[in-house]
Amino acid sequence: GENISSLEVEDALYRHPAVLACAVVARPDSKWGEAPVAYVELKLGSVVTAAELVAHCKELLAGYKVPRDIRFEPIPKTSTGKIQKFELRSRAKTSA
Repeated sequence: GENISSLEVEDALYRHPAVLACAVVARPDSKWGEAPVAYVELKLGSVVTAAELVAHCKELLAGYKVPRDIRFEPIPKTSTGKIQKFELRSRAKTSA
């Protein structure tokens, strides 16, 4: 397996004009050990597909860093707006 920085993948996703918020976590993967899962919230009125975000990331990242599982779901945050990645990791594991 390779090491993937979630911050690097998130930075690539944030560069897409439709992305309001995103978070990347690892989920168990039978082939690689772990694979990135991206949770994305879109800006109001924006429309983009998972395939379009994958293509966008492929322009900015090495192929093995590109998340193939992109989920358009509300991202849990604390009252101060900090993303709760532990909650997303739990979601990713249960739906792997």
